Amino acid sequence: TSKLEVGVMIMKLVFPSLRYKEKAIQFINEFYEYNSEINGSGGLDRYLKESTYEEWLKKVLADIDIANVQQSRVPALTYFYIREEDDKILGMINIRLAGNEFIKKEGGHIGYCIRPTERRKHYATDMLNDALKVFDTLCIKEVVLTCYKSNIASAGVIKNCNGELVAEFYSDTFKEEIQKYVIRR
Repeated sequence: TSKLEVGVMIMKLVFPSLRYKEKAIQFINEFYEYNSEINGSGGLDRYLKESTYEEWLKKVLADIDIANVQQSRVPALTYFYIREEDDKILGMINIRLAGNEFIKKEGGHIGYCIRPTERRKHYATDMLNDALKVFDTLCIKEVVLTCYKSNIASAGVIKNCNGELVAEFYSDTFKEEIQKYVIRR
């Protein structure tokens, strides 16, 4: 795990496990409670609706099985962003380790979310900076990130991490105006 100190609090990226099942369910339920969009959860919200947490864990493991990733997908890592002092899930981040045409154009290499009650505390910037270290380890020098043009907070996080706006366009997939950023490492 990677650790990042925020003031006196220590934050870390943690790979999902059964240990976090109840906390993950609470995390996703908070988005519903606040009627907030869920991004970057590696599909956890869909699995909790349509299947089980345990099946989602199998999917998360399959996503890192590089030799056997489905042809339409790319290898990906999904992490919980944990505050160490209370073991609370503050956010989630999905790190796509390769770039197909969709990721390069619209999806981006990273998706993330912070639970509604923990926003505006710089956790997203810190979590994204932690995740970018994965790309450093893999010697990936250009990381593509996208967000809805209307998502000012996400654009700010990306800019805080040295993201450079390279395009704006309408996405037929998302039915929204998209901003595309590149972070060069």
